[in-house]
Amino acid sequence: MAGIRVVTDSAADIPTSLAAEYDIRIVPLDVRLGDWGPDEMRLIEPSEFWRRCAMTSVLPETSAPSPGAFAESFTQAADDGCTSVVCLTLSSGLSSTYQAACAGADEVRGRIDVRVVDTRTVTLGQAMVVLEAARVATATDDLGATEAAARAVVPRIRVFGALDTMDNVRKGGRIGAARALLGSLLSIKPIIEIRDGAAEAESRQRTRAGSLEYLVNKLKQAGKLDGLAIAHAAAPDLDVFLEMLTGIFPREDILINYIGPVIGTHAGPRCIGVCYRLAETVGG
Repeated sequence: MAGIRVVTDSAADIPTSLAAEYDIRIVPLDVRLGDWGPDEMRLIEPSEFWRRCAMTSVLPETSAPSPGAFAESFTQAADDGCTSVVCLTLSSGLSSTYQAACAGADEVRGRIDVRVVDTRTVTLGQAMVVLEAARVATATDDLGATEAAARAVVPRIRVFGALDTMDNVRKGGRIGAARALLGSLLSIKPIIEIRDGAAEAESRQRTRAGSLEYLVNKLKQAGKLDGLAIAHAAAPDLDVFLEMLTGIFPREDILINYIGPVIGTHAGPRCIGVCYRLAETVGG
């Protein structure tokens, strides 16, 4: 549709229904899993991705989109009659996707106005920024207001994840201070935080139950929330965790979706992530 086109990448894990509702276009990162290449992997649902992961000892691999992939999406927006684009990418501290989007915007300069925003986060935390931009774009059709709204939300997003395996961390190397985790002989369940745009080891928990309780306590201590999303990597105890959230946030208002292949490649199976939006900026 005409107006402002919102574009993001597949690390946002936005539910298909919401992407369709707001006409959000998604530029995919490439994912490989053994003999399954990017063309096939981008066609499968996250549930199928996790089923395939369980069938093989090979760990998946990812790579950022090319500038040309973003330029193609931006050009399509112009061809569709859109006046401008706001593109929101996963954190530049975790991927070169943001830089690719900026280069793609340069390629279409003069054809359509593109504003690229680094969300400084991932998965449903990124989705919260994208959806805020989409709502403002729909309500105002104002490029400046849409970009400003997205940038204002970024510092209010928090993402924590309870990992259930260290295998993906060992191979991926995307988590800061990982040596402190890997050097332990204990069977730990680490909590990961997206902090200042990077994935950092936030704490160690001894058991899975303890790690989930820790996430619940994080939410209790967070203060007033404007939004809550739960991302999961086919976690068998998802329903148990959701029950633990009773009284913290209305169940019907919680956005729940799979962690997709992009973030799942590094987080590993059975990860549960809490992504929330603070009602007010904390700490500036």
